[in-house]
Amino acid sequence: MSEIDATIERILADYDTITVVGASNDPRKAAHSVPAHMQRNGWRIIPVNPHEDRILGERVYRSLSDVPQQVRFVNVFRPSAETAEVAHQTVAVGAEALWLQLGIASTEARSIADEAGLLYVEDRCLLVEQRRLAVGRNQKS
Repeated sequence: MSEIDATIERILADYDTITVVGASNDPRKAAHSVPAHMQRNGWRIIPVNPHEDRILGERVYRSLSDVPQQVRFVNVFRPSAETAEVAHQTVAVGAEALWLQLGIASTEARSIADEAGLLYVEDRCLLVEQRRLAVGRNQKS
């Protein structure tokens, strides 16, 4: 198994809650369909979006720092140019893993994540990887 596959599998196996920065209510967008898929497959979704109140039946928070519980795994649907700031916020809230969705990559975000010791994935789709590695959750914990 490659190093990135091991990291992906660890994230999918270890974290039952996904805090989704840039989650969307628009079912045509990956920022809606990917979290919806993960939710249907047993993960809890915590949406972060400054413009919505509810997404996928969950309360939406304006920023990572507004999430009242410990954030451990952050999944990002924002442009690459915004991800360094998201990485800083991810570190500030004490998260352990940062995942930039397919088409999103940032040398700066990677550096911030590496320096903080975060598990890090970029330019990969959470849904595709979950299916490819056949990692599922039978129950929410």
